[in-house]
Amino acid sequence: MIISAFLSAIAQMSDKRFRSVLLRGVGLAIAILFAISSLFIWGVGFFVGDAVSLPWIGEVQWLDNVLSWAMVPLMIILSVFLMVPVASAITSIFLDDVAQAVEDRHYPGLPPASEVSMSDGLRDTASFLGVMIAANLVALILYMVFAPLAPFIFWALNGFLLGREYFTLAAIRRVGRVEATKLRKRHMVTIWAAGVLMAMPLSIPLVNLFIPVLGAATFTHIFHRLNK
Repeated sequence: MIISAFLSAIAQMSDKRFRSVLLRGVGLAIAILFAISSLFIWGVGFFVGDAVSLPWIGEVQWLDNVLSWAMVPLMIILSVFLMVPVASAITSIFLDDVAQAVEDRHYPGLPPASEVSMSDGLRDTASFLGVMIAANLVALILYMVFAPLAPFIFWALNGFLLGREYFTLAAIRRVGRVEATKLRKRHMVTIWAAGVLMAMPLSIPLVNLFIPVLGAATFTHIFHRLNK
């Protein structure tokens, strides 16, 4: 069911309306990564300066040029570590548009979805994002202690967190917060496994730019298939 839902999400890329949301999500992800990379380069330049004195080499004055040329590869490298919280933020922003496009194509005839108020939406976004960042900071200890297992720990942890967020946001639109929580707990293993499927490609540069929107679409399918 999970693979089928993911393939259905990919197949909908031919849908002009869905593709529009996907490209907006990719554009926002690039913008956020660009902003973070720029801030990082500015910070290094601010503390180090245009010139730095190195042992045995002397004064180096081309550091700012190197950092400027490093912008694109730096964005790609940072995306491996930052796309999980970026995906969380993007999902909260675009979930409703993605879910509606999926439902219009695959689940026609449904009544209008309930609107989540702006205050609730901001609260959910801040909550999910805060938990995700805090959990990954704590997990840094595990990554260092169990270095060979770090990728699996990363996928398992973030798969659980992303699955929880994706499914909750998709379900709230249709069954409300209380029922969404019950449904998530009832199908926790399936949702966790689907979250891992989203977390794995998030660690692949460039591919990870497409996952936030494709993940939202995948979990919209999963919700409707579980809510029977």
